Amino acid sequence: MLAMCTFQQPTFNKPGRVRNIMRRSYIFTAIIATLTFVLCSTMSGQSVPSTELKPGTIVGTVTDVNQDSVPAATVKLEATGNNDSRTVVTNDNGYFEFHDLKPGASYQVSIAATGFGDWQSPAVILEPGQFKILADIKLRIKTELTTVQVKYDPVEVATEQVKFQEQQRILGFIPNFYVVYDADPAPLTKKLKFQLALKVARDPVTIAGVAAMAGMQQAGDRLNYGQGMQGYGKRFGAVAAGNFTNIIVGGAILPSILHQDPRYFYKGTGTASSRIRYAMMHPFVCKGDNGKWQPNYSSMGGDLTSAAFSNVYYPKADRGAGLVLSSFAIDTGARIAASLAQEFLLRKFTHRSGGAE
Repeated sequence: MLAMCTFQQPTFNKPGRVRNIMRRSYIFTAIIATLTFVLCSTMSGQSVPSTELKPGTIVGTVTDVNQDSVPAATVKLEATGNNDSRTVVTNDNGYFEFHDLKPGASYQVSIAATGFGDWQSPAVILEPGQFKILADIKLRIKTELTTVQVKYDPVEVATEQVKFQEQQRILGFIPNFYVVYDADPAPLTKKLKFQLALKVARDPVTIAGVAAMAGMQQAGDRLNYGQGMQGYGKRFGAVAAGNFTNIIVGGAILPSILHQDPRYFYKGTGTASSRIRYAMMHPFVCKGDNGKWQPNYSSMGGDLTSAAFSNVYYPKADRGAGLVLSSFAIDTGARIAASLAQEFLLRKFTHRSGGAE
């Protein structure tokens, strides 16, 4: 007996099932395409900011230390590593601003204004779209360093000092030209030494002193000149010759040759005993033109020359070595007395023109 086999048609061959499968395939494909588009769009949208970052802005107000605005100040903006350099001028309120600045770049602001010192900011790095305000911009008054070259001219200084010395008078009328009160006196030139000596010799008070000395000799009948006007004239001539010789030789000629200063340098400080010793030593010790102390050959030489020269004018009965030595001793003693008076007394009564002491 033959077995009978029955073949059943597969269900996928049925038209309805095929359509369902195809429909599902289309839907899946559409979903995949949509997801792919969205993903691409998202990725594309995220890449835009990397090339189109929002620019930044820097603003500020320039003031001085008193909080007053500084108009017309020059504000310069420079970026490190690129050529972005800009310059603006502040308005009447001292305000300035810079726009469209690249984020991430390092900027520096420098400010200059007439009469003020320059100002410079630290490095400024902007974030995308940042609005940066530079605060505390205070300009200080410009300090200028002025260099003055002072040339020390000892001749000019000494000349000015002598001008003041020639105004020094005791009680306003007695010449006191050979005393130095300046703390740092300049050495005298030869010209100044002669100028000072002639100033003293020609002074009316000096001439009056010679006349008074001749009168005292006349009154004491000193020297064998006789009496009367003839005797007085001889005495006046002898005193004048000796006095002039002493001033010129001891105050100008020998100091110029020996480079010594004929003036008395007022001490004014220290103990009384030290000042007494200082004053009494002046006829024997002087200051050289080099500023060092040395034997006072000028003063002693002037006194000795004056005594010897006066001896020539004396009558024969009054001449001799003894008279020369006695005159020298008298002149030296007078110098010691004058130095002591200068150190302790005459400074108070010595005035310069204009009332300055």
